[in-house]
Amino acid sequence: MHDALFDLPCTTIDGQLRTLADYPAKVLLIVNTASQCGFTPQYKGLEQLWRTYRDRGLVVLGFPCDQFGGQEPDSESEIAAFCERRFGVSFPLFAKVEVNGGEAHPLFVELKKRAPGLLGSKAIKWNFTKFLVADGGRTVRRYSSRTPPETLGAVIEQYL
Repeated sequence: MHDALFDLPCTTIDGQLRTLADYPAKVLLIVNTASQCGFTPQYKGLEQLWRTYRDRGLVVLGFPCDQFGGQEPDSESEIAAFCERRFGVSFPLFAKVEVNGGEAHPLFVELKKRAPGLLGSKAIKWNFTKFLVADGGRTVRRYSSRTPPETLGAVIEQYL
């Protein structure tokens, strides 16, 4: 059975229309990112996960978001250049999105529904909230900004 989550349109950081189905993976790690945040160094850990597990079926997907403290004010081209230059990011990045409120991207609306936060809250609290999607969309787990990407290796391995 095909999960509708994989059909939601997303625009890449260079303007191409994609869906999650375009990324043949056993595990997706979807993260709302920002370039001027205290958690921005997590790009390094996300890139390390991508390099370690991509050949086994992990895809890391970064979605820049400027909803938290204005910490992602730059254009898509500036974001892409910063991520590559500063952290060697090679995993797929997308155009800026909103993750909360009436203009929230449908992907994040669905992720929040499937994996509520602490005490069942739907809202994303801050940059670098991580959603692990596995089992063709049947498993969706949420990890807070405070969860270092490096600590997710064992969970990722369970689903590869």
